[in-house]
Amino acid sequence: MHRRTFAAAALLAPLAVTRAGPALASRAFEVQRTEADWRAMLSPLEYEVMRQEGTERPFTSPLNDETRAGTYVCRGCDLPLYASEHKYDSGTGWPSFWKAMPKAIETKHDRKLFGVWIECHCRRCGSHLGHIFDDGPQPTGKRHCINGVSLKFVPA
Repeated sequence: MHRRTFAAAALLAPLAVTRAGPALASRAFEVQRTEADWRAMLSPLEYEVMRQEGTERPFTSPLNDETRAGTYVCRGCDLPLYASEHKYDSGTGWPSFWKAMPKAIETKHDRKLFGVWIECHCRRCGSHLGHIFDDGPQPTGKRHCINGVSLKFVPA
């Protein structure tokens, strides 16, 4: 899917968070928390995105404009996910990366909105991060389109 198509789909979505359903409920992850614990540690938006596979509105995350050297870690478990040297401005309104750190993410097919997408999540705690598209820069050609609320930035 190209950015223009994705942008059109985003404009058709409600201006609030899109709620898609429980994230990977049947999978056992290294980091386990009760739903009450997740709700206590996350804001309502973070919970909606990370635990219920929602999507934050484009251009709302301060991490979209972050340009310092450092590491982007999972908000749910602090696992390093993306290096700043792999971040780029995709123009889509979400922090975008052309590759993840080794063994940091897992993927699954997401068939909930206008087709089949590749969803990515933290391999350690299962938190929903975003989606991967085939319109990114070389050398991978991938665009990891990530919800900023799923990440924390740790400066170098």
